[in-house]
Amino acid sequence: MPLDLDPDIRRIELLPGERWWGGAIRDGIHAPFGKTSYECDLHEHTGNQSAPLLLSSKGRVIWGEHPFHFRFEPGAVEIIHTGHKIRLNQPARNLAGAYRAACAKWFPFSGQIPQALAFTAPQYNTWIEMKYEPTQEKVLDYAKRILAEGFPPGILMIDDNWMNDYGDWTFHRERFPDPKSMVAALHKMGFKLMLWVCPYVSPDSALGRGLLARKFVLKWKNGEPLLKKWWNGYSMLLDFTHPEALSWFKERLDVLVHQFKIDGFKFDAGDPLASELDLAWHKRPAPSEDCEKYAQFGLHWHLSEFRECWKCGGEALIQRQRDKHHSWKRDGGLQSLIPNGSAQSLVGHAFHCPDMIGGGLDGDFNAPDFKLDAELFVRYAQCAALFPMMQFSLAPWKAVSGKAMEAVKQAVKLRMEFGPRILQLAQNASETGEPILRPMEYAFPGQGLEEVDQQFMLGEEILVAPVVEKGATERKIVFPEGEWKNAQGSTFTGPATQSVEAPLGVLPWFQRVSRGG
Repeated sequence: MPLDLDPDIRRIELLPGERWWGGAIRDGIHAPFGKTSYECDLHEHTGNQSAPLLLSSKGRVIWGEHPFHFRFEPGAVEIIHTGHKIRLNQPARNLAGAYRAACAKWFPFSGQIPQALAFTAPQYNTWIEMKYEPTQEKVLDYAKRILAEGFPPGILMIDDNWMNDYGDWTFHRERFPDPKSMVAALHKMGFKLMLWVCPYVSPDSALGRGLLARKFVLKWKNGEPLLKKWWNGYSMLLDFTHPEALSWFKERLDVLVHQFKIDGFKFDAGDPLASELDLAWHKRPAPSEDCEKYAQFGLHWHLSEFRECWKCGGEALIQRQRDKHHSWKRDGGLQSLIPNGSAQSLVGHAFHCPDMIGGGLDGDFNAPDFKLDAELFVRYAQCAALFPMMQFSLAPWKAVSGKAMEAVKQAVKLRMEFGPRILQLAQNASETGEPILRPMEYAFPGQGLEEVDQQFMLGEEILVAPVVEKGATERKIVFPEGEWKNAQGSTFTGPATQSVEAPLGVLPWFQRVSRGG
């Protein structure tokens, strides 16, 4: 039976050997929790997805409808006072069972998936390639070069500054003189097109003043408009609790869909503000509910990507990891992709994307001492190749050449070969909730794999172990019970840890041929 924890009594003793996952996606790198000290306050801006959910290797579940603050210490987890009920339940015996029970009760999947091309082909973003200066000519040249270099068409995203202004979601006439013909040309080449948007409105504009007069943007209780500081300065922010404001936003985006045949949108920002007590909302939201409503807004379209999200597990939304460094590090670099991707899977975000290959932080690429690491770019591509989605931004032909370029193309080729299988897994996830990318402990409970977080299962049958260390030409693989065969036909029997050769052009992956036991 579930136990509603008293708001003033929140200390839970851990079971012997119990480990936990969940909460903030950015902290997947610190999971599993319970062995060492770890603390997280879900009221704070996490910069990525988060959910009021913790899952245990012993089948226990902690859930709260609202954000809560928790702290793990050896032997116990403390849920710090929040004023809301927190539920503790033990519906199963292991991590997978805990997830399935939580999914069925709190975030059942909708039966829908994002557009199929998101799973079967790469995505190409203009962010690192063009920064704040995309143009119609550059976009078309980028698409043509993708094909000329031997890469397949996929989803192309035009990032920031394609529009007239923040809030004015119309194509800039000088930079995009004929967007209808551009979109038609991209479609003819086999691409789907997404546009970057955000909920911000430039305040010093006729549009901004009009939205302020209609009370569609947030104000302080003293009547002054909220000027939100973000990475591009200061802007007003749409009130996500105002139905007419959301209708206005939807109408603007629908014009792009119907008039120009845009296929979807990359929704940036949306970080929660509901904890700001002095804001005059149209309808006061619960903590982080404004962020949740922003994500739910994206359900109007078949292709919607989010970087920030509260709850919304089970929905047909693309959830990307936040911008990564061009580095090998576990904290924000290549080594963070699998742990944080596993965290996304475990809170119900099956349709997730591991940020841009090579990293997506423009500050790295703009640094005066920046040096591109071709080996890192290749290993990023290999790591992303068998994720639910993969996304380029910096053009591969500008990043690598020679053998490194061939290695990147091999990763994309592998992606295309696995595309139908990944799409099938996505469709299965939409119906059952089973993740596409599965942590090892999820797939093989009770085999001591809690700490194995730099390899993952693609569905039930494919073990993937990318190289994530600079200079490595072999990789230690932890094989669970059963017999496993690699692409070269060699077989490996688990449970065992074995080293396999993994030169630059090789992504180690293994097909399960028997279950053992």
